[in-house]
Amino acid sequence: MFFLYELERVITLHPSFFGPRMREYLVNKLLADVEGTCTGRYYIICVMDAYEISAGRIVPSSGVAEFTVNYRAVVWRPFKGETVDGIVEKVNKMGFFADVGPLKVFVSSHVSTPNHGFRIVTAYTLQLIPSDVKFDPNATPPQFTDNGDQVIEAGTHIRMKLIGTRSDVGSMFAIGSIKEDFLGYNQISLECHPNAALLTSTTEPYNMDEFSYQRPDRFASICKLLESLL
Repeated sequence: MFFLYELERVITLHPSFFGPRMREYLVNKLLADVEGTCTGRYYIICVMDAYEISAGRIVPSSGVAEFTVNYRAVVWRPFKGETVDGIVEKVNKMGFFADVGPLKVFVSSHVSTPNHGFRIVTAYTLQLIPSDVKFDPNATPPQFTDNGDQVIEAGTHIRMKLIGTRSDVGSMFAIGSIKEDFLGYNQISLECHPNAALLTSTTEPYNMDEFSYQRPDRFASICKLLESLL
């Protein structure tokens, strides 16, 4: 799900950047440092604005200054039970890997659930691909197929349900399932995503008119992102 978070980051600035454009340097460094990164719990998709920058504090013996920057960002946090659309990256007889934006999801024909760090409630072997969808060892490229309309190979658009997620330092991984109604091979392009995204904020309603005036380039990119999710 997508959220609007208020976050904080400490940024150091070299003395050579001190001057009237110091705020611009800080904002540009913030964008370069955090956009597209993963905290282990969520992905930072886009920084909307830096609404508060503290006074600088000179670090002893180095000369650089530290600034605490408070900013708003659109983040994506995948949840267990969430339905997502992705593109199949690799297929083998054990299952297939799919990319859901920055998140890599593995869907296995069979998966055992002893403690591997995944938050899966069940403790028995699950079949995550429908029984009528079989791996075809003679196909090129490798694929799962039901000998009908459903063919899952590299490049296939696929709809999955996340049944477990695992967080590592700076990355996330998930296990998915297509063994439910309306999951599996997806003929609809991801550019016309049918799912509505939930965009929530823990703060006061955000003034989008003010943001569109201050950052028209980023406002347009945010609007395009949200329109593709509705």
